[in-house]
Amino acid sequence: MTRFSPPPRPLILVVEDEPLVRETSIDILQEAGFRVIEASDADEAFGLLRHRPDVEVVLTDVDMPGSIDGFEFARLAAQGWPEVRVLVISGKTTPGPGDLPLHAVFLPKPYRPETLISLLKKLADRDGPKELSGDGDAANPNDIGGAEKGSNRLA
Repeated sequence: MTRFSPPPRPLILVVEDEPLVRETSIDILQEAGFRVIEASDADEAFGLLRHRPDVEVVLTDVDMPGSIDGFEFARLAAQGWPEVRVLVISGKTTPGPGDLPLHAVFLPKPYRPETLISLLKKLADRDGPKELSGDGDAANPNDIGGAEKGSNRLA
């Protein structure tokens, strides 16, 4: 008799410099069944990506300490780890043309935890539909089924 083993839970890398925001995000994601690792800045996140080939999605804030912001981090992560999807979040800015790499999605703050979880599940789903995989999509928090392709504005 063969034993059924469920697929491994997706591993999410949370990159957020504010400890309270980072811990809240981690709690939400773990309660939703994700495995989570964390970094407080881009340098730490790059180190984790180099040593953790099982990371499927990076969730990064735009405003971070250090020499690069979340947009630049997303572009560099996409170049170095093209199989990893990126969800960029911010409550202060929206992406301009060229800010987001291919297959990255932007989610404005504030957002509902359900919206975040749904987007991360779609990004981590390698076999499912790729409606979120566009050229730097802006996710509509009211329409989690898809993002407006090639747009930085919410639909």
